[in-house]
Amino acid sequence: MRRRARHVITENDRTVAAAGALADDDLKAFGNLMVASHTSLRDDFEVSCPELNLLVEIALNVQGVYGARLTGAGFGGSMVALVQPEAAANLSDAIAKRYEPVSGRQATVYVCKTSEGVAEIT
Repeated sequence: MRRRARHVITENDRTVAAAGALADDDLKAFGNLMVASHTSLRDDFEVSCPELNLLVEIALNVQGVYGARLTGAGFGGSMVALVQPEAAANLSDAIAKRYEPVSGRQATVYVCKTSEGVAEIT
């Protein structure tokens, strides 16, 4: 219970720090917070799995990746990575080459771009 509570408390701190990093356009700091979040989800909250850990490991070994973490409810599912646009193809290739031989599963990669976000339409 103590580790799970620690995750929640430290995740709240990371969320505030992540908002600051984005406001400062500090993608490196934001990526580091993503990795710290994944580590906490894996070790303290215990909701990761070997397949997700492998995806994060693969991503973090690709030049141009700022950070990566599991997303969703855990216990399998999805990994999200913050990547320089020119590195997206390299990340997709690395996942295609390294993930299936180790996990026995085929990964699907979705490349997404940021948008302006929500706004009031008057």
